[in-house]
Amino acid sequence: MPNKADITAAAARSMRAHARIRDHVMKTPLLGSSAVGADIGSTVLFKCENFQLTNSFKARGAFSKLTALDEAAEDVPFVTASSGNHGIASSLAASRLSRKLSVVLPRIVSKAKLSRIRAFGVDVILHGDESGQSEAHARRLSEEQGLVYVSPYNDPDIVAGQGTIGLELLEQHPRIDNVFVAMGGGGLISGIGAVLKAFSPRTKIVGCAAANSMALAAAMAAGKVVEVQHLPTLADGVAGGMDEDSLTLGLARAVVDEVVVCSEAEIAGALARLARQEHLLVEGAAGLALAGLLQQPQRYRGKVNAVVLCGGNFDYDELTAAVAAARAG
Repeated sequence: MPNKADITAAAARSMRAHARIRDHVMKTPLLGSSAVGADIGSTVLFKCENFQLTNSFKARGAFSKLTALDEAAEDVPFVTASSGNHGIASSLAASRLSRKLSVVLPRIVSKAKLSRIRAFGVDVILHGDESGQSEAHARRLSEEQGLVYVSPYNDPDIVAGQGTIGLELLEQHPRIDNVFVAMGGGGLISGIGAVLKAFSPRTKIVGCAAANSMALAAAMAAGKVVEVQHLPTLADGVAGGMDEDSLTLGLARAVVDEVVVCSEAEIAGALARLARQEHLLVEGAAGLALAGLLQQPQRYRGKVNAVVLCGGNFDYDELTAAVAAARAG
């Protein structure tokens, strides 16, 4: 279990990452709620990573990883596996930094995602019938060819990059009582949490888990990575399992104060409120973070609550259906 020194070290790593990537990524706005905060009697602030490059916080971790090697290793190629936000962000970073990157994708990848990744000029490898097989192949290529594997979350430089969100929060507001963060593999919440616990220990970190896919929440409760059932979820950006040796598990257990588990109806309701009341269109994982706040709003009344809107890569039909269902309900 990480101790205070480990948390401080993780925060320091984020500070170094911030210095490396600040000219490559956006400092995203911290917007005050125009309606939700008034409805629940508290100050609600939205950290809008949906406005980040590639419309996702993943750009921070990708640029952090691809700028972390020293000059002697500048020509070492990278490899990753992801047809989602991580793959797109890594491809952008490789293109901007002139680094060699191979992206392994399942053969069933959508034409739109395949086209978007290929547009960055990276090497695309189609392998496997699902994402797990693609990731396993990417790891084999890393070992066999001496490539640097870029994990979506299980890497200290990736975690450090995501932690730069915490540094921006500290710059943008003098006092934040609670921060609500969607939980996937743990890179986002452990990075932000380490920074805030190091520099603003009074701030509570609230992890928001989707009931249909809650690998990190289950692992935190068990103290180890465990098998959980994964069902379809609007918060598909945080769905899926974890590496057994994930470094984010221990760090998340050390910095997360509370875990809130949200249903699909709660996520849909949060997406609808963001669209109707705040005029913010975001992906399901971002709605999950607000759903965590809205589940028991009376607990956070009178407080300053920051909600990390982690991305805006939504499927139009899925989002409009969720908003319509929430309105009908």
